[in-house]
Amino acid sequence: MENILYAPWRTEYVSGQKGEGCVFCHITEHPDLDEAQHVLYRDERCFIVMNRYPYTPGHFMIIPHHHTDALEALDPQTWLHMSALAQRGVRLLKEGFGAHGVNIGMNLGRAGGAGIAEHIHLHLVPRWERDTNFITSIGETRVYSTDFERIYTKLKEQTENYFGK
Repeated sequence: MENILYAPWRTEYVSGQKGEGCVFCHITEHPDLDEAQHVLYRDERCFIVMNRYPYTPGHFMIIPHHHTDALEALDPQTWLHMSALAQRGVRLLKEGFGAHGVNIGMNLGRAGGAGIAEHIHLHLVPRWERDTNFITSIGETRVYSTDFERIYTKLKEQTENYFGK
């Protein structure tokens, strides 16, 4: 018997339909669309945006405005800034969102597992004790247990406390 888990919110992702150009540069160039694009924070060097296809609820990314696929080519000051934002992001996820832990990582290049390989980005993935179970380990399926928009609103309301204006 075949098991089916419906996840209609992933249709756009699995259909392979992409807009023209770099999705992250599009976000950089359109701050007027921050709410629609689920941007939590932006400053002169970077922006923080919710992952549309999250590994767990609350998964977001820190992305430099500068378009590059090479971490080694990134301005060192921007890398240090991303690291500082990551520290604040971990605090937000633990204190403001109740995560028990956080995975932080970058997939560099298509061979490195990057879904959007042309523009580097740093993932912050909140984790909870016992959040891995049969369906995630054996079934290789993620269950997103809450509404994406509610998560965005909750995190966005707390952004100023952790990142400032």
